[in-house]
Amino acid sequence: MVEVNFHSIDGTDRQYLFVVIATKYNDQWVWVKHRERDTWEIPGGHVEKGEFVDDAAKRELVEETGASKFTIIPICDYSVKIDNKEGFSRLYLAVVNEFGPLPESEIGCKAFFTNIPENLTHPLIQPKLFKKVIEATQTK
Repeated sequence: MVEVNFHSIDGTDRQYLFVVIATKYNDQWVWVKHRERDTWEIPGGHVEKGEFVDDAAKRELVEETGASKFTIIPICDYSVKIDNKEGFSRLYLAVVNEFGPLPESEIGCKAFFTNIPENLTHPLIQPKLFKKVIEATQTK
């Protein structure tokens, strides 16, 4: 069973595993495909050892989408619990004004959607993260 829980960003010292960046461009959402998968995912990735979580989010956004001009804000922390093992990550919203070329990386392509696409890499997690970002943008 997969359990996703949301937490406020409250200064708690957490060891973050991942950053996930819901990305908007011209009123569309940016989703990416890994070179070795045929499924869509929200841009994001691992936080490197010694890296600040916000720096990881900016790095991953550029590496996975080619974003060159953007604003990025943290939405919340979240945890995923699978088989009594829990890990913490941070969810962001980025609004991109300009893209450069897609860097050479594990990402094979990006595409633009008005909503969540079908055929997700993490179908038990990504819809919940996407919904949380939508809710956060509607209340601001």
